Order: sequence, then C-alpha cells, then structure tokens
Amino acid sequence: MNKFRPVGIIGTGKYVPEKVLTNADMEKIVETNDEWIVSRTGIRERHIAAPEQATSDLAYEASIKALKSAGLAPEDLDLIIVATVTPDMTFPSTACLLQERLGAKQAAAFDLSAACSGFVYSLATATNFIKTGMYNNALVIGADTLSRITDYTDRNTCVLFGDGAGAVVLGEVPAGRGFLSFDLGAEGAGGSQLKLEAGGSRLPASADTVGSGKHFIYMNGREVFKFAVRVMGTATEEVLRKAGISKEDVDLFVPHQANIRIIHSAMERLGLPEEKCVINVDKYANTSAASIPLALVEAAEEGRMKEGDTLLLVGFGGGLTWGASVLVW
Repeated sequence: MNKFRPVGIIGTGKYVPEKVLTNADMEKIVETNDEWIVSRTGIRERHIAAPEQATSDLAYEASIKALKSAGLAPEDLDLIIVATVTPDMTFPSTACLLQERLGAKQAAAFDLSAACSGFVYSLATATNFIKTGMYNNALVIGADTLSRITDYTDRNTCVLFGDGAGAVVLGEVPAGRGFLSFDLGAEGAGGSQLKLEAGGSRLPASADTVGSGKHFIYMNGREVFKFAVRVMGTATEEVLRKAGISKEDVDLFVPHQANIRIIHSAMERLGLPEEKCVINVDKYANTSAASIPLALVEAAEEGRMKEGDTLLLVGFGGGLTWGASVLVW
C-alpha cells in the first residue's frame, strides 16, 4: 500500500436548475430592489429547483457529467460523498440515493454536513481515502436546494440563496500534481449565528415549529460577515503555509460565493487581481456546499486554468466552519 499517492481532480461536472429568479422577480416577492441587492451582495439572479426536484436530482446531473469527464463508469467508483445541508430526507443519505441511481454498486456512500464548507471538507476526506490506498476513485458532490429552507418573506435572507450542484471525481494523478494541503476548522461557539433550528431531535417538527418559521434559515448577517472576512484570511494563510508556497504562487482563487464584498476583502488581503479570481455569485447566489464546486467547474469549462496551475479554494459556513485547500491542476 502506497501511502503517498498524489490525489487530484480527474473529472468535473455541474448542474443548475432551469428556473431563474432575478432581482426583478424578487422585487415582486418582498420589499427590496435590484440596486440594494447588487450593491450589498453582488447577486443579480439565482437558480431555483423545480417542485419535483430534490438535492439528489441536482447531484445526479452533475455526477453524470463528472464521470463522463473523467472517462469512468459508475462501477469504477469506490466512494461517493455528498456535501449538503438539504438532503432529500434524514436517511437514507442523499449519497446512498445517488449511488443507487448511478448504479455505482461498488461504492461506499455517505453525506457530510459542514454547510458551505462541506465541499472542501469532503475533498479532504476523499483525498485521504485515496492517498492511503484504501480506495482508487471517489465522487465528491456539493449540492444544495436552499430554496426549500428559505423564508421568502424575510427580505434580509431570501435574496441570498439559490440551488445547484457541482461534482468532481478524485483519483491518482502524476507526481507533483493534485492536492498539496488542507486547512479545516470550526468555531462551534458561533453556531447560533447561522442555523436551521427545527427538524432535528432537539426541536422535532410540530405545528409550533412550522408556524414560527423555525424550519427556515436563520442568519445573523453582521456576525457571519465578520467571521467570514476573518477566517477567509487566516485559513488562506494557513493552507498556503502548509503547502509551502506563497500567495504570489496562486494562479487562480476559487472562493465560496456568498457575498461579493467578502470575496473582494479576501482578494485584497491576498493581493490578487480580479482576473485571478473566480466570481459567479452574480449568477447563482449562495448555493452553500455547491458554491465552490460550481465556481471551480465553471472555471474549468471556460479554460481558466491550465495543467500545472496552482489553485486556492476557500470557504466558510454554518457551524461555524471553514475549509481551504491548495491544489495543482
């Protein structure tokens, strides 16, 4: 068993629902306007899942594309991880539902819950399975249907979220390529600032929890913003240190797409020009675990990275959590 196999991304795919909800549409739903939304968030539109679509459906579409991109069949997969906070149901896991639909009969499958940091957490998990030789090929998906847990009467949060899925296939890559480092962390003391309070064992669903809106996202925007700006910087510095490189070595920055002001703050701290940063928050809004893979896959489709480029992925989310990674494409 070779414990030091280099692991990287060998296939990519993404999917967003057809329905688009623009800021003009939002003006008809809640008291807001396009200028207010764009100036504070950078968001212009978001994609919304159809009534019959669930998270596993979005994940399936992205996964099919990723497998095709990697040149693999579902039977070649050893592991499936779905990062999500909006599973189809509590159990079975969305990953198990996806495994069955794909026909990936050889794959272990589980969900990972770390909110918007979930995709990077999942990359770290799958990388170590492959690096140690336990598995050869893993499918990692970030997928969320946040429209299902968004309160469209709350003008402060409803404009922020959208639905989507991004998928990557991980496998062994040539020496000197792939993932160089990860930095994962949590600050549980801040968990109350961003949460979905009801529906679990603490507050099971009841007429009261539904009536009081406890099945919708609650976010203290001011506190989450401060946390995000801080950890985007510290996580970046730590993951670059672990990789043994400097910020000048970064060819492409792929941040969590939550708010354009947070992204600009991180770019300023890194000293990166906009052409070295992937920004698509204007098109998709915050898609939680799908955010970073959607940005990464879109950048790949647009030819924004070439072999040997150094990529920096950084995200933050509920928990509160953060995750960062450096990889050579």
